[in-house]
Amino acid sequence: MQGRHARFKSTPSILAARTASASTGAKHARPGGFTTRLRRRLRAYTAVEFCSTHIPGTSGPGEECLLLVNGRQVVGQVRYQFCPTCAYGVITALSIHKPFRDTGLDTRALSHLRSRHPGTTWRSTIRTGTEDDLMLSMRIPVLPSPPPCPHAPALA
Repeated sequence: MQGRHARFKSTPSILAARTASASTGAKHARPGGFTTRLRRRLRAYTAVEFCSTHIPGTSGPGEECLLLVNGRQVVGQVRYQFCPTCAYGVITALSIHKPFRDTGLDTRALSHLRSRHPGTTWRSTIRTGTEDDLMLSMRIPVLPSPPPCPHAPALA
């Protein structure tokens, strides 16, 4: 242990610093660090496209789906019912894959839905914690059962 006597007591040795950082998980321990989250958010805003489809089996205005596509993979969807006659829409489901959850993609999808159908009164039937906060921030009222649309019996 030659030279140990010359070190200050408050300065740990290199070996002690390595074992301390390995046990506490300091620098590289977090797999979803800031840069990873930033990359995901940028990918969500640049690479994800929206594709709207009509769900088969319904006639006229009925249930539709807004698909969120990254490359050739569907990373989320917004299911909604829309009646253009009375300008009334109900969001029935919102699902986003786990890597894209905290990227703002859900807010972007609902904003796209609003711009796609301007002048539409939107309501929601989604009853989970995180989507409730999203609907509150987007000012979309969450109802247990929205009033039925007289033009399309599927909107009840």
